[in-house]
Amino acid sequence: MIKCGADRVMYRCIALDDQAYATGIIAAYIDKTADLSLIKATDDAFDALNLIMSGQVDLVFLDIQMPMINGIQFLKRCGNKCRVILTTAYPDYALQGFDLDVVDYLLKPFSYERFQKAVDKFRLLQIASMTSLVENEYLLLKGDAKNKYYQVKFSDIMYIKGLNNYISVYTKDQHIITYMNLKEIINLIPARLFCRVHRSYIVSFKYVKFIDGNCLFIDEEKIPISESYKAIFYTRLNDFR
Repeated sequence: MIKCGADRVMYRCIALDDQAYATGIIAAYIDKTADLSLIKATDDAFDALNLIMSGQVDLVFLDIQMPMINGIQFLKRCGNKCRVILTTAYPDYALQGFDLDVVDYLLKPFSYERFQKAVDKFRLLQIASMTSLVENEYLLLKGDAKNKYYQVKFSDIMYIKGLNNYISVYTKDQHIITYMNLKEIINLIPARLFCRVHRSYIVSFKYVKFIDGNCLFIDEEKIPISESYKAIFYTRLNDFR
């Protein structure tokens, strides 16, 4: 999601289909929809997965019958990194798709009006998830003893450092080590506040003091920004500001 002014957001989309005319139709529909932005129209599922895993995608319009990897396999690899609307000429996969929490199932050929109904469902889910974050503005972390837990506000977390199978969560007042990895915790914290900048670091935009070359500084910590995360970090830092 990209913020465009105080009240407007743009949702970043991918159209994934092995037939160019199908991605062309979806691209045209996206272009007609004010709050959707097409990141890529492609037949390359692995290229699409890379974009999704790097946090650059909010919604995928996904065909099922594709070479190399089918849509159901693709869905399972995506996990909960983005939302998915299935687009297919085959009705047989509808139940399986909904079991994997797709937003909607568009049976080809579909009209712009039917496309809009699916997008409306997506918007409602996005609003509901943002409301949930507002109501649940803390993270519960297991401590170093049995039945010991820490309740940490998202707004207090400065950065998170990966330590193999452990992470170290730094706030202004405490330093908590818990059994979890960075891939797991990135799904538990709001993307509007945090970004991964290195294989070993997640940072809070709020606490970035300054940036010097390929490093940023939070409190007294000098944190490297790796090439693979640099572009998305700067884009989202500008949106946050």
